[in-house]
Amino acid sequence: MTEPGPGTTASLAEQQAALVRALVAGAQVPAGFDTADISATAHALLHKRAGEVAQRFPLLAHTCGPDFTARFMTWARTRPKISTAADAAAFATELGLPPPRSGRRDRLRR
Repeated sequence: MTEPGPGTTASLAEQQAALVRALVAGAQVPAGFDTADISATAHALLHKRAGEVAQRFPLLAHTCGPDFTARFMTWARTRPKISTAADAAAFATELGLPPPRSGRRDRLRR
């Protein structure tokens, strides 16, 4: 078995970083990966991210209407996630809405 060379770790780290950028920040798919698979995974991650914002900030989702998920995914496609709260605040600002507050006061009553 051959030991990895000194440049192997950096190269692997660079490849992993490129893959993460392709999955969550809309960067180009790195060589050696199937573009369709990466696109499908990136889409699923964006959908999950939109769902997290909608679940934690339902009034924001309600204000956006039935196309919230599509609008959020379009907005988030080239913006890496910092946190769900940061996503919600930045998305609201982009739409000209006040940033949502977290906590019970922002929950829709059932």
